[in-house]
Parts: sequence; C-alpha cells; structure tokens
Amino acid sequence: MRTASKAAAKAGVVLTTGTTDEFFARSRERARKLDRGERIPAGIRVTFEDPADLLQVLSTERIRLLHAVRTKPIPVSQLARELKRDRQAVMRDVRLLESFGLLKTQEAPNPGHGRQRIVAPLAARYQLVANI
Repeated sequence: MRTASKAAAKAGVVLTTGTTDEFFARSRERARKLDRGERIPAGIRVTFEDPADLLQVLSTERIRLLHAVRTKPIPVSQLARELKRDRQAVMRDVRLLESFGLLKTQEAPNPGHGRQRIVAPLAARYQLVANI
C-alpha cells in the first residue's frame, strides 16, 4: 500500500499530462526552493507523458469507482455490489488505481469469512489537468 502524508492527501491529487523536460524543470524548481529554505506546497502529482495513457487509466468505470470510495472506506465486495460490477473486475481496477497512487487498500478481518480488502481514497479531491 502506498502511503502519503496527511497534508498531501488533504491537498489532493493532480493528474496531468506533461513531457519529461517539464517534469525535470518542475523538479529542479522544487529543489531550488528547498535549497532556499522555502516550503513546498503539499500535494500528490501523477504525470502522464501521453494523454492517451491518462485516458486509459481513467476509464468511465474507474472514475465511478473513485467516486464510490470518496466518502468512506469500503470493502471490495460491497463496492462491486454498489457499482453492479463483477468483483474481480473491480479488484483489477482497484489494483491499477492503487499502482498509480490514486487509492489505498488494506486487509481487514471479515467476521466469519476470513479477510477482506478495504478500499479508501488517497485524497479528499482529485483534479484532472490535461494539456494536449
């Protein structure tokens, strides 16, 4: 499970497109601010080089999934029922979104049935910025 600071999670997640050069320019600027002792605003940024990759990750069903977990952590089985989708398909989407740092999961006891995977949002808000 990926973790983020509480401040970063509160600030939100920004999904954007950009070039490698833009990524390194932003990183150099952040390093300069740190060298000067300036604070860097909290937040999580996920950058895709190709807008098509961003659109592939954020399919309609995955956006519905992000909306469903936005208010409270929820077990995968309940999430599948609420979304009227196959549990395995939901789990695949959860794993993909978790790998990009958009969700977090943890295992918890499931009384009488072993263990269950709980899905929670990584941030209170998600912002999409697409530059084409």
